[in-house]
Amino acid sequence: MRCYVFPGQGTQKKGMGRSLFGRFPDLRRRADRVLGYPIEELCLENPERRLSDTAYAQPAIYVVNALHWSAAQEDLPPADFFAGHSLGEYSALFAAGAFDFETGLTLVRRRAELMSQVSGGAMAAVVGLSEQIVEETLKRHGATGVVIANYNAPEQFVLSGSREELARIKPVFEQVEGVRGFVPVRVSGPFHAPAMAPAADRFRSLLASVEVGELRTPVISNVTGRPFGPDAQEVRDLLADQIAQPVRWTDSIRYLRDAGVSAFTELGESKVLTSLIDRITTVQEPAEDPAREPAEEPARQPAEEPAPDPRRDLIERIKREILQPEIGDEALGFDEDASFRQLGLNSIIYVRLARRAGTVLGVPVKPDVIFQHRSCAALADYLLTRDDIAGSAPPEAPPAPLREYQDERVTALLHDCANGTLSVDRTIEAIRALA
Repeated sequence: MRCYVFPGQGTQKKGMGRSLFGRFPDLRRRADRVLGYPIEELCLENPERRLSDTAYAQPAIYVVNALHWSAAQEDLPPADFFAGHSLGEYSALFAAGAFDFETGLTLVRRRAELMSQVSGGAMAAVVGLSEQIVEETLKRHGATGVVIANYNAPEQFVLSGSREELARIKPVFEQVEGVRGFVPVRVSGPFHAPAMAPAADRFRSLLASVEVGELRTPVISNVTGRPFGPDAQEVRDLLADQIAQPVRWTDSIRYLRDAGVSAFTELGESKVLTSLIDRITTVQEPAEDPAREPAEEPARQPAEEPAPDPRRDLIERIKREILQPEIGDEALGFDEDASFRQLGLNSIIYVRLARRAGTVLGVPVKPDVIFQHRSCAALADYLLTRDDIAGSAPPEAPPAPLREYQDERVTALLHDCANGTLSVDRTIEAIRALA
């Protein structure tokens, strides 16, 4: 059996949906009417860096997920199940027929507005520890205001709570044996935690007037890790609860696997869920877990490999191999759409960057090219149009093997970065923490 999964917030990026807006113009026009602004411009241009704002990011992801679903209906076989991570659950319900596109987008827009209004909290990812150790560490050190918000994989959890408490327990977790990282997540609030209860209550009032249709295909709830039932009110309640309760992604995927799903296909602008699913379906579950009934292991296929993204790879190379040697580690966290002027570069630095770009790419690059294309993204877009550069590094070329370090924690972090589970800057921050 087959399950289509939809990603949530955090997967937004400039250029998302580029190949699909022209293919489905009616969907774009419908989104513009609901939102009151051009969604294609937001996704492709990212004016004023709005995609970093929850209020804009969530509607954008929902629309682009819908574009991918429209393409899947034409290009792929039908699904037996749908699932979505957090915000992605709305895409799954739309695909299953719970509501039409406009209704789903209206809900997502209001959800984003309510969630963005809750401030004063933060989130952080803990990688490398079991759920039991995470819970015991929180309890032992009195972090009562911090909860697990996302059960993403057997050894990957996201914590949510006050900034002060997360900052206090960060060094505690970094000393726990086996930890591979305690990495802050760049969000505007403590999502999927009790602090979001006021937003959940206000959203519940909105949901009361929404018609929810019968699901044509089963959809897995983030709150329960099980399919939504046939009762429309249950769907409304779980959607409201989801804002302030944890995302049980591991339970969801284990349920689907036990139900006979052997093929998971991620629809959207990311392959992060594909990586998490691979971890969940290949890690041996502990035998002493009393919450799970023993079940015969169904035959399953390996999770799909992440599709190559030449543009994303080139942007990361520009940061890591061209900018960082000249301006330092600030380059690794530099926004891809931000102007190089923010770095205070002078003409000499532009000359050095051009020389380094020529060395890295193996072809001449003039300083005025760096100067005229003043962001990592703009420079990457230009370079990808040059036949001498694009042809020198074909997208299908296999990546270089990871260097194995004596420190197993570093090796594990590098593998997490390579398979998309951790971003480059978060990986570097976690490695520094180990040092």
